[in-house]
Amino acid sequence: MGSNLRPKVLLLGKIDHAHAAWDSLAVLADLIEPRSTNRADFLEECRSGALDGVLVAYRTFGSVSITGLIDEELVDALPKSMRYLAHCGAGYDQVDVQACSARSPPLIVSNVPTAVDDATADVNMFLIIGALRNFNTGMQALRQGKWKGNPLPVLGHDPQGKTLGILGMGGIGRNLKKKAEVFGMKVIYHNRRKLSPELADGAQYVSFDELLGQSDVLSLNLPLNKNTRHIISTPEFAKMKDGVVVVNTARGAVMDEEALVQALDSGKVFSAGLDVFEEEPKVHPGLLRNPNVILVPHMGTWSVETQTGMEEWAIDNIRQVLTTGKLKSPVPEQAEFQ
Repeated sequence: MGSNLRPKVLLLGKIDHAHAAWDSLAVLADLIEPRSTNRADFLEECRSGALDGVLVAYRTFGSVSITGLIDEELVDALPKSMRYLAHCGAGYDQVDVQACSARSPPLIVSNVPTAVDDATADVNMFLIIGALRNFNTGMQALRQGKWKGNPLPVLGHDPQGKTLGILGMGGIGRNLKKKAEVFGMKVIYHNRRKLSPELADGAQYVSFDELLGQSDVLSLNLPLNKNTRHIISTPEFAKMKDGVVVVNTARGAVMDEEALVQALDSGKVFSAGLDVFEEEPKVHPGLLRNPNVILVPHMGTWSVETQTGMEEWAIDNIRQVLTTGKLKSPVPEQAEFQ
C-alpha cells in the first residue's frame, strides 16, 4: 500500500513523555506536524490542502499557541478528511464541541476523563488542608525572616468533622471524596443529576443552595461551559457560612474572582486555595496581596506519572480510531456519534 493511501495523524503540540507510544502509531499511519506557529498561518495551511488526508489530530493545551481556540472558524477550515480530535486533557473548554458536532460529517472529540483524577484530587486535598489550617500566612512570614509573623496568623481549623461540599461529583470529585474522608470530613455534593448509590458511595446529595449553606469547605470540581461560568459569584457567597473555605481546581472562570476577593476582604470567606484562575497566567491582584489565599499556578496534573498517563490515554484514543474506527473516550456530548 502506498504511503499516500495511509491515514495521517497530525500532532498539535508536543509529546513530552510517551514517545514510545506515539512512535508506535507509525505502523498504522503517517505522523505529521504543521509548519505553522500561529493561528493565521495554521488556518492558511489547512485551507491550502497541505493537511489533506489527516484523519485524526492529537492536541495539547499548549497547542492553542499554534491554532488558537478550536472554534467554528477553525473547525470549518480543517481538512474534510479529519474526523477525530484526541485532546490530551480532562477539561476541554478550549474546544467548541458544538461547532465540532455541527460539522458534516461531525468532528468527534475525545478527552482523558480519569487519567487526571488522582493527581488533581491530591492538589485539591493539599489546598483544602493548607487553606483550612491557614498555613500560607505563616509560610510567607517565614520566608520574610519573620518566623510565624507579628501579629501571629489567625488560628486555622482541623478538617476532622467538617463538611466538605463538592460542586461537580465527576471522577475528580469522587476521588477527592475518598481522600477527604480519610481526614475525617463529611462529604455532601451537588451535581446536575444525582449519582447512583454506587458512584455516590455514601456522599449525600443536596440542592445547590443546600450545598452553599451547609459546606464548611466548598470545592469546585465542575467543567467550565456557558452554564457554569461564574456559577459562584456574589449572590452565592452571601448564601455560604461565615468563615467558609473555598477551593478551586476546576477552571478559574467557574468562580467570579472579583466576588471572591470581596468575600475574602470582608471575612465572609476565611481562606481560599486556588490552582486555576480566570485569566491565566494573570492573577487578580486582590488574590496576590491576600496572605489567606494559597495560590498554585495550575499544577493539578504536574507530575511525571500523570502526564505520562494522559499522553498514553490520548494516544490510545488515536490507536483505537486507526484500528477500530472508534475513540476510547469520546466526550459525553458526542457519545451518540460513536
